[in-house]
Amino acid sequence: MKFFEVHNITKSFGKNEVLKGIDFSLEKGKVLSIIGSSGSGKTTLLRCLNFLETPDTGTMRINGETIFDAQAWKEKTVKEAEIRQHRLHFGLVFQSFNLFPQYNVLENITLAPKLRLKEKKLSKEELANQTQAINEKAKALLEKVDLTAKALSYPCELSGGQQQRVAIARALALSPDVLCFDEPTSALDPELTGEVLRVIRDLKSSDCTMIVVTHEMEFAKNVSDEVIFMANGVIEEQGTPTDIFENPKSKLTQAFLNKSLEVF
Repeated sequence: MKFFEVHNITKSFGKNEVLKGIDFSLEKGKVLSIIGSSGSGKTTLLRCLNFLETPDTGTMRINGETIFDAQAWKEKTVKEAEIRQHRLHFGLVFQSFNLFPQYNVLENITLAPKLRLKEKKLSKEELANQTQAINEKAKALLEKVDLTAKALSYPCELSGGQQQRVAIARALALSPDVLCFDEPTSALDPELTGEVLRVIRDLKSSDCTMIVVTHEMEFAKNVSDEVIFMANGVIEEQGTPTDIFENPKSKLTQAFLNKSLEVF
């Protein structure tokens, strides 16, 4: 049984059918890269996986548990508390960082876990202990992304690459089952891209399942376990990096890769 399973995900905005039946599965601890031209549906798929958009049809399962069933959502049999719980299976790192400018780095990372604590009925001692544990985990995550010295800095005092690394640490703070990246280097200058890609590459050595929407072909080729090429709202081709980059079968895949090589 695969760790993460997606079946028949479709999504339309009015008459514009963006996703036309997406199926894939992913084993625990593996990295899946999603590549394709702008408008192919990559970001919409990622937003659907993270419950930022609601698919029109389809199901999603993690470790055998159904976490999304479009029919149940339409019939409104899913409670809001369940939806919030299901969202915690995923972490999302955005293109543009989305850090809170009024909070320092440590506060940005600990904000969501501490808000979750408020939803629990804890004694003062339990609250203090869990708050300390959250702070310690945040410091460990900052060490992992090589930003320990920036714990008390504010986003405006950081480079774009540093801000994106904070965003990665923030996404990891809630221990998601699947960590998603939406073009994590697209807002960065070329000289800052490498530091973010190194952090993502280092995460692969841990027990972290990742889905990366990226235009960095070398990264997708060297780090991924599986690669999906999307075109016109469907998965045009899927396989290992060797399958996709060295022996693509689809003419659309071939054309996209040839164009990417010219650009990059």
